[in-house]
Amino acid sequence: MAEKQSVKDLLEDEIKDLYSAEKQLTKAIPKMAKGSHDAALATAFTKHLKETEGQVARLEEVGKLLDMKPTGKKCEGMEGVIKEGAEALAEEGEETILDLGIIGAGSRVEHYEMAGYMTAISLAERLGERDVVKLLQQSLAEEQAAEQTLRKIAGVLMKSANAEVEAEA
Repeated sequence: MAEKQSVKDLLEDEIKDLYSAEKQLTKAIPKMAKGSHDAALATAFTKHLKETEGQVARLEEVGKLLDMKPTGKKCEGMEGVIKEGAEALAEEGEETILDLGIIGAGSRVEHYEMAGYMTAISLAERLGERDVVKLLQQSLAEEQAAEQTLRKIAGVLMKSANAEVEAEA
């Protein structure tokens, strides 16, 4: 574990953590898309995969701006959140309910990422790293939009699930 003596050290550690998280997601998101039963949900994951690949590239650019390599750390938190997502994908049952579980897992991923980006942005602002802040803010905005998309899809699926419950009553 790297020794942290300064705000810059902490920022570099946050960047490495985010980089690892995003790299892990480039492997996990296609599984979420494939496991989705709802076409809009699968499309949302596919779209966000392209954004995630762009976020990886942005973090590499941040590394250049900070004169550091974003590699060398494993994001244990994201690994755990991805494992929870894999559990949601392994479930059996009614497709709408399963998709709602997948959305919950995806939402946890987005919130984890948003927390990381907000922390890194605060540190970069403190250091006066305006170009770094701009790059990180782009990724944060994409994460927030992805989470909103998941929430909208969940709303539609919940109406469908409620209609099924009412029909059974």
